[in-house]
Amino acid sequence: MEDTVLKNVLISGGAGYVGTLLVPQLVAAGYNVTVYDTMYYGCELKPQPGLRIIQGDIRDTAKFKEACKGIDAVIQLACISNDAGFELDEKLSEEINYKCFEPMVLAAKAQGVKRFIYASSSSVYGYSESPRVTEEHPLVPLTLYNKFKGLCEPLLFKHQSKDFVCVTIRPATICGYSPRQRLDLSVNILTNHAINNNKITVFGGEQQRPNLHIQDMCDLYKLLLELPNDKIAGETFNAGYQNQSIMDIATIVKKVVQEEFPEKGDIPIVTTPSNDTRSYRITSDKIAAKLGFKPKRAIEDAVRDLCKAFKDGKLQNSMTDDKYHNVKVLKRTRAS
Repeated sequence: MEDTVLKNVLISGGAGYVGTLLVPQLVAAGYNVTVYDTMYYGCELKPQPGLRIIQGDIRDTAKFKEACKGIDAVIQLACISNDAGFELDEKLSEEINYKCFEPMVLAAKAQGVKRFIYASSSSVYGYSESPRVTEEHPLVPLTLYNKFKGLCEPLLFKHQSKDFVCVTIRPATICGYSPRQRLDLSVNILTNHAINNNKITVFGGEQQRPNLHIQDMCDLYKLLLELPNDKIAGETFNAGYQNQSIMDIATIVKKVVQEEFPEKGDIPIVTTPSNDTRSYRITSDKIAAKLGFKPKRAIEDAVRDLCKAFKDGKLQNSMTDDKYHNVKVLKRTRAS
């Protein structure tokens, strides 16, 4: 298939943390965007020309297939995110993150979708002491979330063809501000606590985590819509920037928050033991070499963005409101 312009894009989970930032940017760039989302966490997207919002469940294959009519590219973000969500309801999580995935892919392909972009996770590598975790590193999932993210990858590539170009991204942990804010991710948690609890509590501290600014993630999805087929067909890419220990992240957060809120004085870092031993770092050399993608924003930038959002009153009741924590929302709504 010759490369064609992919102007009509469907984003499953498009009302989520990343999607809420990404969607308006794609619309502004001239894309026609369809958001397909259960709205478990509400919807902060504003109606505008070029945007169609469908409240739908990815397990409803017939409805998803109908939504894919006239669509050129699918970005599959929808999932029950992180391990805590899985522990809450394993059956629901398996259905959403694994069982409905291949039917979705087949539905998109049957409707003539030309490109399918799948957001996997860099957590598929599990625990690794390797200093260079490349895309060839074995997948050693420690949790069901990691396991199902990894199992979907070969199911997608099984259907790769010259007319249906498939690519998988394994993003690092995302950080920074979005209108649909999450405060259950490492950088965001520590920043919230530094500002609103006047101390940073670190569980463990030695665990290594890869990180990526949310705007760099959005830039990457836009790039994946623009690149020619031969650059991405059948490929898997790590997407991360800074590999840091949780203690290193806490130190960055402390420095930035003290600069942004000098009236707080010294913000202590308190360490407590943790049974969360997940530790891994990823290498993103392949995506830089093959696609020319290099993140432009650091953890420090994400913390500054969050500080600004707090100053601007955009993150009300951040220590008490369940809406910032995916698993608490799921528990409350008892999604099913």
